[in-house]
Amino acid sequence: MKVLLLGVGMQGKAALHDLASSPSVSSVIAADRDRAALEQYVAPRGYGNVTCAEVNASDSASIDRLMALRPDVAIDLLPVPFIGAVARSAVRHKVHLVNTFYVMPEVAALADEAAAKGVTILPEFGMDPGIDLVMLGEAIKRFDKVTEVYSYGAGFPEPSAADNPLKYKIAWTFEGVLRSYLRPARMMHDGKAVEIPATEQFAPAGVRSMEVDGVGTLEAFPNGDALQYIPYLPDASAIKEMGRYTCRWPGHSAFWKKLVDLHFLDEEPIEVDGARVSPRRFLAALLTPQLQYRDNERDVAFLRVDVRGTKDGREKRVIFEVVDRRDLQTGFSAMSRTVGFTASIGAQMIADGTIRGAGLVSPVRDVPWEAFRQALSARGVVIHER
Repeated sequence: MKVLLLGVGMQGKAALHDLASSPSVSSVIAADRDRAALEQYVAPRGYGNVTCAEVNASDSASIDRLMALRPDVAIDLLPVPFIGAVARSAVRHKVHLVNTFYVMPEVAALADEAAAKGVTILPEFGMDPGIDLVMLGEAIKRFDKVTEVYSYGAGFPEPSAADNPLKYKIAWTFEGVLRSYLRPARMMHDGKAVEIPATEQFAPAGVRSMEVDGVGTLEAFPNGDALQYIPYLPDASAIKEMGRYTCRWPGHSAFWKKLVDLHFLDEEPIEVDGARVSPRRFLAALLTPQLQYRDNERDVAFLRVDVRGTKDGREKRVIFEVVDRRDLQTGFSAMSRTVGFTASIGAQMIADGTIRGAGLVSPVRDVPWEAFRQALSARGVVIHER
């Protein structure tokens, strides 16, 4: 199979390694903004089946030229603003597509055209969203009725690496982190839909404490839209509690609540000495250099899906959990492994027919559980069940 990889940043490097190491992948076109830097990265690694290319994501013609090379499937790991352009080009050239983002309106709008052309679009296929949604899909199959769903996702430094005032370091773009810190949440509480404004996700009332074996005590705060997954439940009317949460070391929410209240995460520019400056972009530029992992430090990627309900009239609870850590031998962070490897697995599963269906498909419904679980395990990312 021939794979086009768009974006070879932190997560893209892990995806590239996995694609180049997979016997079923005959060739990879790896495309990034700086082709020379990409070639310098690829050359010493002996990726014999990889060809480097340049992509200017702001220019749709640049994306089209790569899609016109007719890969079997493309993986989009470019920044968020280019989601729509990549998806439109993939459908136009009849190339299957995987990305790691929530379903954006411009992608959803392509569903019918993609289906008519026999193109598979698999969004939400990284870590969170991604692995968590496949776990959710398998968990709810174990029930006749689901009453509670709790989903947790996190990336944070090991205790020994949590050596700054935030106890946090960056394993993906910090701008992306900050955008997620000002995102409204939708949950279910006591059978009623609850909207949590973007400015209130760190409010003390919504923060919960949890224990994770081998990790310790974490705090979890609501983040994202849990209600969009209600249609996948066996009996949507039965759900009483449902929420998606992000986890960090204790104290994180209290710190960021102050910054949110002081408008540090606002995007609207303010004037400073005659210059227009976005507070959020300023904060990202200031903190990013200070929150980097050293070569000997490890991050932790944590996922838990906790589903409760009934089966054959009996109460039942299923928990799926992943705890992954940076591989110091390869240098790939846990975040890169769980995002990049997952995207690579998705592309290969589409190309070899393991994932079937044209149009917009879902990790919750359309990814075969055992094949996916085994593929992750083969890469050292283990899903535990209890």
